[in-house]
Amino acid sequence: MSEQIGSAISVDHLTRRFGAGADQLTAVDDVSLEIAAGSVVALTGPSGSGKSTLLHLIGAIEQADSGTVTVDDVEITSLRRAALARYRQRVGFVFQRYHLLPALTVLDNVIAPVLPRRGRTDHTTRARELLDAVGLTGRERALPAQLSGGQQQRVAIARALMGAPGLLLADEPTGNLDSTTGSQILDLLLDLRDQHGMTILLATHEQAIAARCDRLVRLTDGRVAEDLDLTDGEDPADTYGRATQLRL
Repeated sequence: MSEQIGSAISVDHLTRRFGAGADQLTAVDDVSLEIAAGSVVALTGPSGSGKSTLLHLIGAIEQADSGTVTVDDVEITSLRRAALARYRQRVGFVFQRYHLLPALTVLDNVIAPVLPRRGRTDHTTRARELLDAVGLTGRERALPAQLSGGQQQRVAIARALMGAPGLLLADEPTGNLDSTTGSQILDLLLDLRDQHGMTILLATHEQAIAARCDRLVRLTDGRVAEDLDLTDGEDPADTYGRATQLRL
C-alpha cells in the first residue's frame, strides 16, 4: 500500500452555532487546539458537548461561524467549494453507523469512494490490500448483511483509507459494538496509525477506548474542559485509571 503521512492540525478560536435568536445553540464555542501529525486524539464529553460538530468542522462537513482550521499549513476554513472538495478527498471518515451500501459487495463498498476520480485505474488491488490489512481477506464478495457489526466497521475503515488519507476522523466508531469487538477495532486503528503515520481524531463516550489514545480532550458545552497527554511515561495502569475517572 502507498505510504501515508499524518496531518498536523491547528484549530484557532473555532465557533459553530445553530439556529437563531432565543433558540440559538452554540455547538462549538471558541475552541483552540494544536494536534501533532501522527497522534491519536480522543474527543470525549457528554452528548451535545460538541464532539461530532468539531469533527465535522475539521473534516469540512460543517462550516464555521468564526475561527479557523488549518491542516498541513492550509487554512481550510477559507477555501472555496472546489478546493474543499479536494481537501475532503484527503480525509478519511468513519462513523458509528457503517453506511455501507447494502446491494454492493464488500470489495465494491471499499472501492466506491474513489470511482468518481480520474487518473487511477488499479482500484481493485488497493482495495484488496486494505481488506487484508483489516483482516477481511476472503470476504470480498460478501454483502454487508452477511457480516457481523465488527466486520462491517472494518469494511468502513478500509473504505475510509482508500484515498490514503493523512487524517482519519472517527465519530463513535465503536458505539454499536460490544466491548471486545470495540477494543479490536481500536487495536486495528492504532496498528494502522503505527504503519502509516496518519493522524486520528476519535470521538467516543467509552472510557476504555479514550484511555488508550495518545491524548484526551474533554468537551463540555462546546468548550475544552480538559486536555490530557496520555503518553507522558506513566505506568499504563495509572494512565488508564486517571482517564477513566473523567466524566466522558
